[in-house]
Amino acid sequence: MNGVSLRLGLCSVTLRHLDVDGVLAAAVEAGLECVEWGADVHVPAGDEAAAVRVRGATEEAGLAVASYGSYYRAGRTDPAEFDGVLRSAVLLGAPRIRIWAGATGTEEASAEERAAVVEDTRRAAELAADAGVYLAFEFHRNTLTDGADRVLRLLEEVGRPDVLTYWQPPLDVPDSDALLGLDAVIDGVAAVHAFSWWPGTTRRPLSARAELWGGVLSRLRAGGGGGPLDVLLEFVPGDDEGVLAREARTLRGLGE
Repeated sequence: MNGVSLRLGLCSVTLRHLDVDGVLAAAVEAGLECVEWGADVHVPAGDEAAAVRVRGATEEAGLAVASYGSYYRAGRTDPAEFDGVLRSAVLLGAPRIRIWAGATGTEEASAEERAAVVEDTRRAAELAADAGVYLAFEFHRNTLTDGADRVLRLLEEVGRPDVLTYWQPPLDVPDSDALLGLDAVIDGVAAVHAFSWWPGTTRRPLSARAELWGGVLSRLRAGGGGGPLDVLLEFVPGDDEGVLAREARTLRGLGE
């Protein structure tokens, strides 16, 4: 892969039914390079011992910690809870924390809710920056990042270079429209969650949306700046670790 370096990895939430060693074994077998460890099962926020253990196990497996997949919702979660999130990220060795832009879609959010998300994100980002960590929003419906133009608006309002966004294919959006959205936000993309849902939340192999993912990878290589940029497998069909290697091969092939 030429241009911007792409690093292929795995979201641990994909294999939440496995323990840490199982997740790592599957990632190594698939030839992946990094893991986004989730706060849902494997590294609960504030569980410092778990973060230390998982960091050690990840390094021993020869993999990198891509990020900490938190469930902190700016403007909605008790702000005091971010301290535990940040401690876990630091002990995990995660350079990035994934957060959520509230819990209400753009059209439904009140001005007060929006202001709370912006203010809390700035506060959390400042704390994270002091610890050498940056933030990136989950790109998701029912939040203020429920569309490319809406992501751009929110990032502009937050106004911090250390607050970026994830990207993933919006639900039920055709490939061409999804790629136009990626084009719009690409300069602010920190990482991509790679999965193939169509229609609705029906899980399919990445090869079923090869045109989409080929377009995504070519844009990521050509766009942005720096790197590496993480492309993280998420929600594989059946949550089956047995198909992980196949999905990773598909991504590599589409990125060549």
